[in-house]
Amino acid sequence: MKLVILGRDGTINRYRDDHVKSVEELQPLPGALEAVARLNHAGWHTVMATNQPGIGRGLLDMASLNAVHMRLNQLLAEKGGRLDAAFFCPHTPEEACTCRKPLPGLLITIGERFGVDLSQVHMVGASLRDLQTAQAAGCHPHLVLSDRLGSMSEEQLGAMLAQVPAARVHASLAAFAEDLIQQERRARATARGEVLLPDTSPGDLDE
Repeated sequence: MKLVILGRDGTINRYRDDHVKSVEELQPLPGALEAVARLNHAGWHTVMATNQPGIGRGLLDMASLNAVHMRLNQLLAEKGGRLDAAFFCPHTPEEACTCRKPLPGLLITIGERFGVDLSQVHMVGASLRDLQTAQAAGCHPHLVLSDRLGSMSEEQLGAMLAQVPAARVHASLAAFAEDLIQQERRARATARGEVLLPDTSPGDLDE
């Protein structure tokens, strides 16, 4: 099973300091829904793993969170994509749970639920916490810069990546999807003894 684990805020939708508390506050990032659909069409299952301390703080309830995730899947369906599941931690940092990222509890649960080797799983997020979670769980860590990290300086980014040296950086979730799909195509071609030439068709722009 080919599996990608996605963070939510800053990866799929715009990050809010005050949390996404309602359907109205859910704002998908440009190209993110299409990126999930493209991964799905290429045979990748996608699962979401997200910290939701707003529940523990009383800023939203389970009904509101479920409504947000239902709306997200509706929007994905309109683009031909889907999430297989959404895993979340409802706790505040003070509760010292084992499922709040950067601890790997959510990812370990995902690995057990789907019967996958986490060392073969890609995790994409928009924070150092996401990278550390992937590293702790043994996943391939990926960072997207399209939202909450877009204004980070090169020095700040370098300091972050120094803490998770295996991390790869992408301009957006769409750029990650393109990279992963092309990487898989090249691997298949190599296995067949072929060499893929770069696609230079008009309209193919680097992310």
